[in-house]
Amino acid sequence: MLAPLCPAESPAKLDGMPHLSWKTLMAAAVAGLGVVSGSIAAPVPALFGPLRPTPPATYDTVATWLRDSSAPPDPHTTAPPEVAAFFARLTSAEAIGLAHRFPEIVGNLDGVPAAVRYRANQTRDPRLAGRQILAFDDRADGRIAEVFGDLDAAERVVVLVPGVDTSLDNFDEGLGGVRRRSPAWQARQLFAWVHVERPSARVAVVAWLGYDPPEGFGSDVMREERAAAGAGSLSRFVDGLVLGRPARSVAVVGHSYGSTVAGLAAPVLSGQVSDLVALGSPGLGVGERSELHSDARVWACAAPDDWIRSVPGVRLLGVGHGRLPSDPEFGALPLPCDDVEGHDGYFADGTSSLRALRAIAVTGPNGDLR
Repeated sequence: MLAPLCPAESPAKLDGMPHLSWKTLMAAAVAGLGVVSGSIAAPVPALFGPLRPTPPATYDTVATWLRDSSAPPDPHTTAPPEVAAFFARLTSAEAIGLAHRFPEIVGNLDGVPAAVRYRANQTRDPRLAGRQILAFDDRADGRIAEVFGDLDAAERVVVLVPGVDTSLDNFDEGLGGVRRRSPAWQARQLFAWVHVERPSARVAVVAWLGYDPPEGFGSDVMREERAAAGAGSLSRFVDGLVLGRPARSVAVVGHSYGSTVAGLAAPVLSGQVSDLVALGSPGLGVGERSELHSDARVWACAAPDDWIRSVPGVRLLGVGHGRLPSDPEFGALPLPCDDVEGHDGYFADGTSSLRALRAIAVTGPNGDLR
């Protein structure tokens, strides 16, 4: 019951993976050929319905926003601290008024108070009522970030970054309708496990689909352009999470290609990120832990039968993501996962990986319980 994914993660495709040469797959990726034909999995009903061309911030919307009498900041160029400073000057009524008039902007703008972003996104799509949605974009494959727990009270925040083929359509149900692949389910699962053991834990978990993961088994999967774009968005998102909260610490957990996003973000992530976790990772974009240029603790594991173990740990001419972090030579701290099944089982009930993630979630940078 878990996760975002990397290349073909449907059971039917994975059963055939050992018969495909990874050299062949990488060569095909370089050439832009489709080695694996067809879609990864049969489409499932979209929870949010068919995607409609409703941009979160069209040119006209931004132009109208910038002409508002409150003199709001440019959403494209203003950093989270300046955004936060602007909203701090508003009354509650003024902030909510902007959320109702410009939900596409306010609901996705890092630095805006969480409660105001929740209100904006619920205004934009009433089906989100009752959920804590910190970002929402229904263009193309979509973007969404959902919070589990009380973000305002949290001293510890865990951000889950999913991988290939994750989209708004399968954010809740999982790719192919497989629940363990759902980022929302994974975040809810970790949050529940944390609070069953420690009900008073001041921990929030965020399922963050804030970038455009690659689709299928094309060349984008073997390359890092999508991951690099996601890394910039992740860094800005984390900056918003820790803004004005010097005691808050963050753990970033990347699954599959999502770990590549986290790895590329590592050098520019806030110093309040104390832990980076790579689950079933094809590589963090570097050859060893020291090349991440981060003071965070780095954890990694790959299940015994996770097909990701067959991925060559190389990075050559823009193809590949470097040494697998689950390789002891990489230098990451080992995360237990010997009882995990496949590429998607890291959040399954009772697994050693879920228990380890729970321990990371409740442990601050100095070993203090949150």
